[in-house]
Order: sequence, then C-alpha cells, then structure tokens
Amino acid sequence: MKNIFIAIGLILVLAQCSKKTADIVQPLKGPDKSWRKMAPSPAAARDIKLGDYASFDLGNGLKVIVVENHKLPRVAYQLSLNNDPLIEGDKSGYTTFAGDLMSKGTKTKSKAQIDESIDYIGASLNTSPSGVFASSLKKHSDNLLSIMSDVLYNPTFPQDEFEKLRKRTASNLASAKTNPEAIASNLRSVVNFGPNHPYGEVQTEESLKNITLDDCKDYYKTYFKPNNAYLVIVGDITPEEAKIQAEKYFGKWEKGIIPSFKYDTPQLSNGAHVRFANKDGAVQSLVNISYFVELKPGSEDAIKTSLMNSILGGGIFSGRLMQNLREKKGYTYGARSSLNPDKLLGSFYAFANVRNEVTDSSVTEFLYEMKRIVAEPVSENDLKLAKTSTAGNFGRSLESPQTIANFALNTFRYNLPKDYYNNYLKNVDAVTVSDIQMAAKKYIKPENCNIIVIGNKDNVADKLKKFDADGEIDFYDAYGKKLENKKVELSADVTTLSVINDYIEAIGGAAKLKAVTSLYTGMKASMMGQDATFETFQTAEGKYAMKMNMMGMVVQEGRYDGTKGMQSQMGKKKVVTEGKELDQLKKQSLMFEQMMYHNGNYKLELKGIENVNGVNCYKIVIMDATGESSTEFYDIKTALLVRSVSNNEPMTITTDFKNYKDVNGVFIPHTTEISGVMPTALVMEASSIEINKTFTEDIFKVE
Repeated sequence: MKNIFIAIGLILVLAQCSKKTADIVQPLKGPDKSWRKMAPSPAAARDIKLGDYASFDLGNGLKVIVVENHKLPRVAYQLSLNNDPLIEGDKSGYTTFAGDLMSKGTKTKSKAQIDESIDYIGASLNTSPSGVFASSLKKHSDNLLSIMSDVLYNPTFPQDEFEKLRKRTASNLASAKTNPEAIASNLRSVVNFGPNHPYGEVQTEESLKNITLDDCKDYYKTYFKPNNAYLVIVGDITPEEAKIQAEKYFGKWEKGIIPSFKYDTPQLSNGAHVRFANKDGAVQSLVNISYFVELKPGSEDAIKTSLMNSILGGGIFSGRLMQNLREKKGYTYGARSSLNPDKLLGSFYAFANVRNEVTDSSVTEFLYEMKRIVAEPVSENDLKLAKTSTAGNFGRSLESPQTIANFALNTFRYNLPKDYYNNYLKNVDAVTVSDIQMAAKKYIKPENCNIIVIGNKDNVADKLKKFDADGEIDFYDAYGKKLENKKVELSADVTTLSVINDYIEAIGGAAKLKAVTSLYTGMKASMMGQDATFETFQTAEGKYAMKMNMMGMVVQEGRYDGTKGMQSQMGKKKVVTEGKELDQLKKQSLMFEQMMYHNGNYKLELKGIENVNGVNCYKIVIMDATGESSTEFYDIKTALLVRSVSNNEPMTITTDFKNYKDVNGVFIPHTTEISGVMPTALVMEASSIEINKTFTEDIFKVE
C-alpha cells in the first residue's frame, strides 16, 4: 500500500517539474566572438548621490524618519521595534505568533473587515514581531493610517486565528524536517550560539504546543511601545505633512518601560568539528562551514570584512569558492560564503550542495580556500574587482527610496556617524590588500569552525571523521537536538526476513492479506489552500487506478489494466505501454508489496537501527527488479512501517505512516505525511478505506 503514497508524491513532482519541449535551432555562422572568452574590464565606479532625510521625535519617545520621494504618488510607513531578540525557551516561536496575529482582528474589525478595507484602497499592510508595515497611494494615506493605528492599538488576538496559525506552522515544521536548508539553518543556530543565546533557539513541534495566546498578548503589551520604536515614512510626502500625520495617529500611543537583557557570548568551537544530520536517500550533501563572529554593523572592520568575503565567496561569480568548487573541480553548481554583522553577534558560513561521492573533497577545498585567504595576501586585481562590484551594488541599491530609509534607520539604530553612508564608497576605496589580510586573520576561523553536513549518513559520514578534531562525528536531528552517538547493536536473530515477517504479522498476517481481493482508499488533504481528494483502486490480479480531484475536477489520473497504463494531467492523457513509467504503474498495483520481498526480485539490506521521530526502527534498504531503491523504517516495538524514503531526482520523498487502524482485520495507516515535494508537508487523512469492494472494469480501462 505504501506505493500509493509514493505515486502521489511522484505525481506532484511531475506536476512541478514538467518541462516544455523546444525546437532545436541551428546557430548561424557570424563574426568572430572570441572576445567573449575574456572578462571585460570593470568600469569606473558610479558617481553616487545619496538622498537626504529628515527626523524628529514625538513627545512619547517615537523617533520619526522621513525620506521624500515624489516620483510616484505613494507613501509607505514602517514601524520598527528596537528591542533585542528574546530567549523564548520552551515556547520558541511565540514572538512570531504575536506579530502575525496583530493584524488578524481588532476591537472594531474582524480579519475579513481589515482585509477588505485594505483591498478597497489598493493598499498593503502586514505585521511582524518587529513592527508594522503599510503602504498606499498618497490620497488614501489617512484611511491607511486609521487602519494601521487601529491594528497597533487594538489587536484582539482571536483564538480561531491562533489555531489556524498553529496548524499552518505545524505543517511547515513537518516539511522542514526533510528540507536540507531548513535543517542546516537549525544546526547553525544550535551549534554556533548555544541554548543560552536568542540566536541559538529553534522552533520545534514541542515548543509549538507550548505557545499560548497569553504569551502573544504579553509580548505585544510589553514591547509595542513608542519609546521602543522608529517610524520610517518614505514617499510622496514632506516632513511637515509627515509630522502632522505622526502626531495625529501615533501621538497618543503611550510609552512604557522596556525590559533589557544581556547575553553571554558563546565559546568558539575548540578545533573544527563535524555536525551531521542524516537525510536517508539523499544523493547529494548540503555542506555548511560556520561559526559566530563578533562584528557590529558600521564598525571599523565592517567594510573590510565585506570586501574580504566578496573575494572569498560573496555574491560575485569570481569568488574563490565558486572558482574552485564549481569551475575547477566541478563539485557543485555554486559555492559561496556569507559574513554578516549583527548588533548582538554576527555569523560566517560557507555553503554548497555537492554530490555524495565528493562531500569530503568539497570540505577539503572549503578549508583550503579559508586557510589560503588568511595566509596569503590577495592580489590587487582581486581587490579591485571586489571594490567595483561593491560600488555597483551600492549604487543600484540607491534607486530605491527604501534604501535611503534603511540607511537612516541604521544610522540611528547603530549610532553610526551621520555621514557614514555618504562616505561609504570613499571608505571602500581606501581599503588595502593588508587590510583584507588583517580582516581574514581576524574573522576567518577554519580551525574553530563547525562543519555542518546534511546528507546520507551511510554514504558520507565516515569519510568526514578526518576533519573532526577528536575524530568523532556528532549527529543531530532536524531541529538541532544532539543524538546519542551510541550504536544500537542488532540482535543476532534479527534479519531482513524476520523484520518483514513481523510487519506482515503486525498488519494482519499472511493468510489475511492473501484473502484481500481489492483495496479502495479515499483520502483528503489541503494543498496550497485548496481541498484535494485522492482515490486509489487496487486489485489482487494487478490492476490499479488513481484519481486526484481539486476544485471539483480531476487534475491527475493514473490507470493500469494489467497490460498497459495511462497517465493524465489536467486532461492531457498519455498511454504507456513500456519503460519506467509502466513499471511504476505496475508497482502501484501491489496492495501489500512486502509480501513479495523474498520472491527473488528484490534485494534487501538491513542497515541497522535508527531513530525516527523518537522511535528506534529497523532500517532496511530495498532495491526492486527495476533498480529503484528505497529505504524503509520499521518500529522495533510495534513492527509497523513508520517511514519510507524514495529518491526521485531532483527530490527525495519522505512518507511517514501514522494512525494505523483495523479495516476488516487488516491494519492500515489512516494518516500519511509526504515531505520533500511541496514547500509544506502534504498531510493526508483517510476518509474511507474498504477491503474486498467490487470494482467495475471501466475504472481501470486504458484508452
């Protein structure tokens, strides 16, 4: 039955990855273009003209910053809080909830009424834990500010919206557990900053359960105060007009006492250490080389480190990491690095997605380039290219008036000199080769880094031990929780045959399964805000059909009549008579595939015991007759299948099976989560499962 869900995952993959076929056009001979082989010389830096801004304070402590831009008749209002991040403890994520819920209802308007009011004037409004943003045409600015101030002063935090947000977040977390980038972000937070720093916290399914509405209300009441905020106004408005509006809509906002906190600086890793999170079935590894840095925005080193990182692996294609790992070695499509200053603690990380077989080689090259930029002065040409790129990016950024607003906000927030941005390019141009090497020696730490790898443990992990200072790899789950490195030994009497036989017994026994002549499964789910239903029909004689319905119509369909197959997407049908697609349809007709695992057409390997969602499971790698490989996990205690991982490039699909229930003596999972296909996990709930139901032949008819 597991093949049903793999099939649904495959259909979703195909729906997202469908390609258009283009005619091949033969190139015409033209003039010599060998000059394309040479990079053009960088142009001279642009003449930069910074816009100006005005600022004033209200009596309640709100600092207002005004940036005039009269090109379009629009005005934007950004209210930004100034407090430091909080340690949220076992309720990690509650500040995000508080910010989101502020716009979901007030004392005078429901969420629907707020949305309708904003849409009516063609405006936008959103809230977050760090403030409120709104924009509209200038002629609607008073209406907009009336709504914005109502949201600011009178949020009601509706219970029903809170529950919707909790459900949506749970779905996102379920999907994030199989997303390499999300897992890497969690590990970076945990291993770089630790549990006693706000940047070391990660939201988990457990912390989500602990969040209450009172937590959200308390955050709002404590930190949304005018003496803890900046109001940045950008657009078709004068300082005089802005002052009138600010006084009218924000002057009555009452100030209050804002708690302050000090956080201990964590310790750098003593030697390089490998931090590994397993992703079964992965054919590539996500590598992050990471650690924290003590670097403040606008500090003396900020510009020097920015240029240094640009040479090492910043956004420019000529970065050393890109040139080494992509152009020279061919390990990856892209390798970059990021060095970010921050008011509390900044961070460095270098990253790339690489093939399994070159994961260790890629780590070698990352560390080599980090050591090289510390040990060797960069060339004048490399520095010139970095300066030119920086100047170009800086100049382009000034095309947006919001950039000037951000510059003004940073000037106040970080106590920068008032002429910091006016002199920015002059300070960039003054950086020397020795400055770059000084910055590298101070901020590039290959000897104190965390080597974070998200990948296939069986294929990759052992090769990384040589990079670890103590020769032992630390393993983590998707949320950054350190796992016991103690290997659970298999009992001598445990074999692939015994595990599969125990599973067959657990779901009803071989005799009961052989008596099943047909299986109907009806399931429902929510996809991209729309309700979807899935129906599958399987018979013991090897016939199969599947329908996926959304918005009252069939959007996906598959059939196999025992000889040939048919696939349909949005009404476009394709008959399949041979090849991989037919093999997949044939496989999906199998109701209980495990009954066939020892018929000689499958190769099974028992890989050991692994923890899945807190449960120890037997891990078995299966290769079928077509060469397709998957990994299955069977709960040691219940013997039930709890997870199946199949690799369908470019995606690895993870299917979790939950909530087994008795259907005429056969135990079948009624809740299934499919991850790795869409941005959020697809949670499918059984609406109807029937055994030995009579099907009409037209269900399987292929034409």
